[in-house]
Amino acid sequence: MSALSSRVFATVLAAGLALGVPASLGAQGAAPKFTNLIENDMSRCAPGAGPAVRVDVTGMKSADGLLIVRAYHAREGEWLKAKKYFAKVHEPARKGRMSVCVPVPAAGENYAVAVQHDVKGNYATNFSTDGAGMSNNPVVKSFIGIPRPPAVDKVAFPVGSGVTRIAIEMRYRG
Repeated sequence: MSALSSRVFATVLAAGLALGVPASLGAQGAAPKFTNLIENDMSRCAPGAGPAVRVDVTGMKSADGLLIVRAYHAREGEWLKAKKYFAKVHEPARKGRMSVCVPVPAAGENYAVAVQHDVKGNYATNFSTDGAGMSNNPVVKSFIGIPRPPAVDKVAFPVGSGVTRIAIEMRYRG
């Protein structure tokens, strides 16, 4: 993996994908409760539907675990902030390519998307195995070697009244 890919991965996970995902499931092992969790209803991204975002994720390393998609309003005070996403989708992982449909609150606004491949499917972030990515696949810069999350304008994209398609490349540390 290139140094840039390692920085992108670390930034995406450290900057906020883990937010809203508990570090452990507790003694019972039950799935935690999440806010704004929606089903992946691909009919909401069919021709003539909308407003919605079809998120095409490429580079899934395995069919283990979950794909977690979080959609945000493209606002500085919300991007990658704990529980500030307006929609979250959990899907069983599939190797290669996956698609998820996220209906958006309104057409004519800008949105941003973060994805995580929770390889163990335990709703906890594992920096050594999990993958991550963001809308527009931004270049991640660093300061004194520390990755910095991209500004919201680097990940923002407009959504019209129909279905907007975006592609996100899943990146892994190892």
